[in-house]
Amino acid sequence: MSVREVFKGAMLVGATSIVILHNHPGGNPTPSKEDRLAEARLREAGELLGIPMVDFLVTGDNGRYWSASENR
Repeated sequence: MSVREVFKGAMLVGATSIVILHNHPGGNPTPSKEDRLAEARLREAGELLGIPMVDFLVTGDNGRYWSASENR
């Protein structure tokens, strides 16, 4: 994952905030250690760019999800 690639679209359209959605094809939406690290990097980058990350969501199967904003 490239932080630059994640924020490129947001910058091109003049977004004022961003929500990151990541799916787990295995079905379990519990974030991995790598997901938590990615969330932290993206949150920091968003703050530096002036495009804050509103939420980081991990989706699984049957409508299950994990939300960083709900789990802070």
